[in-house]
Amino acid sequence: MIMGLFDRNQTNIEIERKFLIVARPTEKPERRHKIRQGYIAREARNVVRIRDQDGQYILSVKTPAKGIGRFEIETNISTDEGKVLFAACARPPIEKIREIYPVKGHIWELDIFTGDNKGLIVAEVELSSETEEVMLPDWIGPEVTGLKKFYNANLSLRPFKSWGVTYADLVARMDG
Repeated sequence: MIMGLFDRNQTNIEIERKFLIVARPTEKPERRHKIRQGYIAREARNVVRIRDQDGQYILSVKTPAKGIGRFEIETNISTDEGKVLFAACARPPIEKIREIYPVKGHIWELDIFTGDNKGLIVAEVELSSETEEVMLPDWIGPEVTGLKKFYNANLSLRPFKSWGVTYADLVARMDG
């Protein structure tokens, strides 16, 4: 049983925009994380996810909010609890390296996928509101916010290797 779920949690509304990139940033990332995440449940746009980030296990629940936002509850759990929840996932976990870049007043997360999604790179920026202005770095390409195939939960169901397209061709198609 997951103990203390409601006394260690963090609840917020996540508002993010997603983009493909046209080039890797030239600067060194502020941080890098090795991430593995699995999906325990998906129903009616609700998602229950388990994440191993650099050996720290995090249980997340995401539910729809207005517009592009989603309610998100996250709590740290023990390694033993994390292993139990990963074993409960019906599909193999998503694997990626996340690089963190502070750029022009925003934090950009660059997800470089490995495993079955190798070759896919998605940049995300979290905003405080849907109308917040964000200056796009020169390495940002076409926006994919709201396109369900780019959601991590959907990448576990239909990984990038099954799309039949190279990353360069994907960027060109999305940009045109």
